[in-house]
Amino acid sequence: MDHRPQAWGRPRDDVYGAYDASYMNSNGPNQHTQSPVVTGTSVVAMKFKDGVVMAADNLASYGSLARFTDVKRIRTFADTSLVGFGGDVSDMQYLDRHLTELSIDEAYQQSAHTLNARSLHKYLSKLLYHRRSKFDPLWNHLLVAGLDEEGKPFLAAADLLGTTFTSPSLATGFGSMLAQPIMRKYVPDEESVAKVTQEQAVEVIRECMKVLFYRDARSLDSYSLAIVTEDGITLSENEKLEQQSWAFADRIKGYGTQTV
Repeated sequence: MDHRPQAWGRPRDDVYGAYDASYMNSNGPNQHTQSPVVTGTSVVAMKFKDGVVMAADNLASYGSLARFTDVKRIRTFADTSLVGFGGDVSDMQYLDRHLTELSIDEAYQQSAHTLNARSLHKYLSKLLYHRRSKFDPLWNHLLVAGLDEEGKPFLAAADLLGTTFTSPSLATGFGSMLAQPIMRKYVPDEESVAKVTQEQAVEVIRECMKVLFYRDARSLDSYSLAIVTEDGITLSENEKLEQQSWAFADRIKGYGTQTV
């Protein structure tokens, strides 16, 4: 072995020949993530007259295996905004580190102003579009909630292509099919938001999380619930579903041993 300090542990070139590292070089083009591996499912959010409430369960699935049961998928930014992550967990962790660095940079600015929810959503959408343009997308669907520059509730989404849209209620994953009809009963348009209280919005979101647990095989009965208003952010990361009832399962036909 070569025991000189600059090459500890390597075979001596004068005895064994120079080390051949060519096997580590790829013969093909650079490849990026083609599909996510460890993923989180739905994120749901809904406006009310004073702010926005958001929820996401704490499960990260390894394919179809419910592998990690304590993954928090809602992040706060500068005590003014919420970001909910659906999709790939490793890309979520990358974005979380990026947002932490951004919040530190914002805190060191001379001005007292910081990014509001609208500005944060625009920043993240540009970041997602930039990565998509490099053919190396971040495999996430984000919901950004908070207050805009006028102090009004703000809720918008951005996906891995950089596509953006806003609505009084939003959901990712299975939530876009199972939870949205429930939320739209209460906030079908922007005018109806002013009629919904915080307590009503929280109750609707809890009902949505219950329906998702019933119907989505990649969901969990433990979830995070966050509320953002002009008074700040309230985040509870260990909520549990209550008053579950599986009586409806008797009426489901199409699998298992059944008699008609």
